[in-house]
Amino acid sequence: MWRCPLGLLLLLLLAGELTLGARRGRGRRELAPGLHLRGIRDAGGRYCGGQDLCCRGRADDCALPYLGATCYCDLFCNRTVSDCCPDFWDFCLGVPPPFPPIPGCTHGSRIYPILGTYWDNCNRCTCQEQGQWECDQEPCLVDEDMINAINRGNYGWRAGNHSAFWGMTLDEGIRYRLGTIRPSSSVTNMNEIHTVLGPGEVLPMAFEASEKWPNLIHGPLDQGNCAGSWAFSTAAVASDRVSIHSLGHMAPVLSPQNLLSCNTHNQQGCRGGRLDGAWWFLRRRGVVSDHCYPFMGSERDEAGPAPRCMMHSRAMGRGKRQATARCPSSHVHANDIYQVTPAYRLGSSEKEIMKELMENGPVQALMEVHEDFFLYQGGIYSHTPVSLGRPERYRRHGTHSVKITGWGQETLPDGRTLKYWTAANSWGPAWGERGHFRIVRGANECDIESFVLGVWGRVGMEDMAHR
Repeated sequence: MWRCPLGLLLLLLLAGELTLGARRGRGRRELAPGLHLRGIRDAGGRYCGGQDLCCRGRADDCALPYLGATCYCDLFCNRTVSDCCPDFWDFCLGVPPPFPPIPGCTHGSRIYPILGTYWDNCNRCTCQEQGQWECDQEPCLVDEDMINAINRGNYGWRAGNHSAFWGMTLDEGIRYRLGTIRPSSSVTNMNEIHTVLGPGEVLPMAFEASEKWPNLIHGPLDQGNCAGSWAFSTAAVASDRVSIHSLGHMAPVLSPQNLLSCNTHNQQGCRGGRLDGAWWFLRRRGVVSDHCYPFMGSERDEAGPAPRCMMHSRAMGRGKRQATARCPSSHVHANDIYQVTPAYRLGSSEKEIMKELMENGPVQALMEVHEDFFLYQGGIYSHTPVSLGRPERYRRHGTHSVKITGWGQETLPDGRTLKYWTAANSWGPAWGERGHFRIVRGANECDIESFVLGVWGRVGMEDMAHR
């Protein structure tokens, strides 16, 4: 860092640098318009001072981002067409700036120009003519006050900022990051399949499907801003079950997009769908692998049409089906159709779910997602009361579906022992514990034990030679 208050020396250095600049010819920097033609914006911002940055002569890398442009902290910036940072003159030269500051609004440690519009997380803010800083008051999906309150409390889990959620409102999170429609009463009243522990049978204190079936349990998926957890959780559970029940001869990652685009009867694609409809489609029509029919993603466009179905199948006899189209992905040729048997509902007993999971593989669970779940970073989740004293718009919930993969228990620093389920979410591997989360077990936390489904992969002898 260099600073010099001697104006004469600076003028001499500047003259020399300008001469050298003229010899080099005019470059992009010389041709750019000045930054302060109408006055200095963000006059109170710390640029050169914030980085302790002052450079002799011309140094094009002595630069910082400035309100969508680039400003400089080198001596060369102090010329007729100035591209100096707002605090260059005061910090580097010790003199007042030659341009008048544009009045604005002070917010945080910055000054924003009047009538400018800016974003503060999910809220649009405007600097009014009287210097007032006004913002929308939408509850944001990433709520720093809630994060701090959870981490100060003794709730057994940690909260944090998942960067993919920054800038989204809580309402957008509920609309675009969930997407499972609660089943009808006729479905919720379906008979439960009860499993009974044998005499003297004791379930282990901890279990993880990936340890019993290595290389057959697939990682968490990412639904993006597609409200299609109904398709993602179904594809995730079916992928694992087909792999397990074929003894690893088939280990596909099944295509959520196949369900989103083709399972359209009473389903809404990236605007929500039902689990019973998804399992019906997998049983009667089947789906291809994700490599064959990859996820196309979804922007936050609620009115956008679903991508048309690009994969169909036909009956081959004995309930099996065959694809009638090539893979939408031009790089993949294997368009095998994978199917399952009818899905069955498990009893809501903790031990029944554990026994099914340990014997047959991961299960699908419906759950209610509350506003604090989006902030989960690790630990054993349970819904917290930190939003109870806030307006109702800060307390939102919606229906989601996930894949339960195991269970365990943990002793917390305060001596409490918490039992938990381990589950794979569909918000990508950067969320939570590498895309997974743990949630309190045995208490029907967030209704996660109220509607649990299992299924068998449809596997024949001819499939056992499948590679």
